[in-house]
Parts: sequence; C-alpha cells; structure tokens
Amino acid sequence: MTRTMASIGTKWKPIIIYTIGKRTIRFGQIYALMGIISKKVLTEQLKELVEDGIISREKFDELPPRVEYTLTPKGIDLLRILNMLTIWNDKHNPEPAQK
Repeated sequence: MTRTMASIGTKWKPIIIYTIGKRTIRFGQIYALMGIISKKVLTEQLKELVEDGIISREKFDELPPRVEYTLTPKGIDLLRILNMLTIWNDKHNPEPAQK
C-alpha cells in the first residue's frame, strides 16, 4: 500500500487521471476542467504521471505548440479502480463533499 500511495498518493494525481479518462486531452482542457489547481502544480503532476507510465504525452511540432495527454494501459487499469472508489464513496457518503 505504501508503494501504491507513493505512485498515486498526491492530492491531484487521482483527479488528473479521472479528468483525462478515456480520451485524448490537451493541457488547457485539463486545467479548465480541474479549475482549482495551479498550472505549475498541474505541470509537475503530469510530468510525474508520464514518468510513472500512467499517462502518455505527445508533443506536436506546430506553432503554437500542442501537447496531448492520454492514459496508458496502466493508467486505464488505474482509472477502473478510481471509478470503483467513486462508486464506493457514493454508496457510503451520499451527501456532497464539503469544501
């Protein structure tokens, strides 16, 4: 469990994985959907997720530069687990989370 949490245990990584989901998405779209994360932290977390093989990053040689993110097979497996956690939470905590 310690090793698992080291891989996905930050506040943001599970949310980023869930936000990307089963689609290809650009940095700006992730940032807009999350809304409450700084660009610096999002960049750092995406880099770590790429290094861990959970997401893939594709850079296109265009102007302006374009970068797209997708979940790897490893990331899709993890997304399934995060979805199960969401279902568990909805079952046991039906009230919306307080901010």
